[in-house]
Amino acid sequence: MNITILGTGFAALTAIKQTRKAAPNANITVIAPNESFVYYPSLIWVPSGIRKGDDLRINLHNFFNRQKVQFIQASVENVTNGGRTVITSDGEYQNDGLIIATGGRFIKKLPGIEHAITPCEGIDAANKIKDRLDGMSGGTIAIGFGGNPNEPSAMRGGPMFEFLFGIDTLLRRQGRRDKFKIVFFNPAPEPGKRLGPKVPGNLVKMMAKKGIDTQLGHKMVGFEANKVKTEGGEFDADLILFMPGMTGPAWLANSELPKSAGGMIVANMFAQVEGYENVYVAGDAGSFPGPDWQAKQAHAADLQATAAAKNLVKSLNGQTDLEEFKHELICIVDTLSHGILIKRTEKGTTLLPPCRLLHMAKRAFEWMYLRQYR
Repeated sequence: MNITILGTGFAALTAIKQTRKAAPNANITVIAPNESFVYYPSLIWVPSGIRKGDDLRINLHNFFNRQKVQFIQASVENVTNGGRTVITSDGEYQNDGLIIATGGRFIKKLPGIEHAITPCEGIDAANKIKDRLDGMSGGTIAIGFGGNPNEPSAMRGGPMFEFLFGIDTLLRRQGRRDKFKIVFFNPAPEPGKRLGPKVPGNLVKMMAKKGIDTQLGHKMVGFEANKVKTEGGEFDADLILFMPGMTGPAWLANSELPKSAGGMIVANMFAQVEGYENVYVAGDAGSFPGPDWQAKQAHAADLQATAAAKNLVKSLNGQTDLEEFKHELICIVDTLSHGILIKRTEKGTTLLPPCRLLHMAKRAFEWMYLRQYR
């Protein structure tokens, strides 16, 4: 049984563990550009110095040895032959079963988007935010996010609320919040709605309490070096943080795999690529059926990857009792000092008020999660 897993993000690493558990004797090959994993949820703590970028980059060599997987350092260029062949920058690789977890990419189409920093692009972006903040004596900081109009789930709003409240807390701790104007902007009239119906109102109230201005409900037009432009007008900004919507990985465009309107791999509720045998997808690369509030987040990627791995091994063994993955959205929106727990399932939404313990819980979870890969 030769199983290939593409990627080294949340979905890929969970898929490796679950596949090894379900198929102890399988040959598992992992293909990715780097033998490392970046823990993106903690990038929010880089500007304040709670974390350094290198704390969040984990070398996976030992983890791969423990899981008895073969690692190939290469970039995926295509998947052909009904999923059985992966074409890479290092040649072609065959498989009996495939799990695609190569992640998505941000849509960088807005004019002047190079003037904005996209925090979730990685460690370099988080370091750049820290350097820019450290070098500013005052001014306007604009923070916002957008979506993919053709793929409602392909947005990442949670981290932007964390950068927003975290920077507010940091400037207060430094005793210089009064020298800054912070503006939150979003094309949606009620940002954060997928977290639950009560969430947008609570977040906007929290912003007002902290003296954060809002520009909501106007479609983005673009950016200039010191300007955010929307259909409702434009405003000056000395530092712009913007998280655009997401689409599928670059290699997917030329692939035969089925693509959603938003440019992601179409999957069913078993995380199986639509119309393909023994080909599964998990995480940001996939477009999944389910409630309109599902989002691109690490927890969802883990749930999809668990189902993908179990179902792939079952189908390779001739079993047909595949498992559906669970729809669940859990996040702790961190403010540097407090955490706000938001949990959404098919049954409803739980929203807990800001609490210091939840900030500590988020840090403890990071330690526990990374321990398995160190």
